[in-house]
Amino acid sequence: MSDSLIIIPTYNEKENIERILRKVFFLEKAFHVLIVDDGSPDGTADIVKGLQKEFQGLYIEERTGKLGLGTAYIHGFKWALERNYKFVFEMDADFSHDPNDLTRLYAACVEGGDVAIGSRYVKGVNIVNWPMSRLLMSYFASKYVKFVTGLPIHDSTAGYKCYRREVLENINFDKIQFVGYAFQIEMKFKAWKYGFNVVEVPVIFTDRTEGISKMSSDIFFEAFIGVIQMKVRSWFRTFERKSNDNNTH
Repeated sequence: MSDSLIIIPTYNEKENIERILRKVFFLEKAFHVLIVDDGSPDGTADIVKGLQKEFQGLYIEERTGKLGLGTAYIHGFKWALERNYKFVFEMDADFSHDPNDLTRLYAACVEGGDVAIGSRYVKGVNIVNWPMSRLLMSYFASKYVKFVTGLPIHDSTAGYKCYRREVLENINFDKIQFVGYAFQIEMKFKAWKYGFNVVEVPVIFTDRTEGISKMSSDIFFEAFIGVIQMKVRSWFRTFERKSNDNNTH
C-alpha cells in the first residue's frame, strides 16, 4: 500500500502513457496512479487497462467527453480523499514533468510543506523546448498573478504539485470557478489563503515531444480575467480551516 496517489489526466496520450507509467512504477518509492481519461478516441484508456494486469496500484476513471483539466483533477481529488491517501500529486502524462522529481516533491511535503510546487521559475527560468513567445507569456503570467493577488509564489501556473490531504479537505471543490489554466492558480491561491505552507521545489520543465499540446489562447484569457475575479471574491469571504474531513465551508 502506498500513502501517495498521482493523478494524471489524459486525452489522446497513447504515445506517452505507457512510458510515463513504467517510469513511475519503477521509481524506488511506491506510488499509486489514477488516470482520469476524458474519453480519448485514440485508445489511451485501453493501454492503461492493459497495464493494470502488470502494475498493482494503477487505477483508471473514464469520463465521457473532454470536460477540462480542472474537473479531471477534482474528480481525482475526491477519489483520493475517499481512499485515505496522505499525499496527492498532479502530473502531466507527456513527460513535461519529470517523474524523477516526484520523490523531491514528496520529501518537501514530508519535511513540512503542505503544498509542494514543481517550480520552473524559483531559480531562474528552467524550461526546455518552448518557443520564446510562450515562455514569456507563462513567466509574466506568474508575475501578473503575484501583483494582483499577492500570492508569494514564483510559478503560480505550475501544474506539477504535491498536496497534503489536509489541504484538499479544506477546499470546497464545488466552488472552484475555473477548469483550464486558471484552475492551477486558484488552487494555489486558496491553499495560501487558508494559511497552508506552500513551498517551491525547482524543476526543469521540458515541453512534450510526443502528442499534441492542449494549450489555447482561450485558456490564457480565462486566467487573465479569472485572477481579477478571484481576488475580488476573496474580499467578501473568510478562509477558516476545518478540523473535520468534510468539504462544507
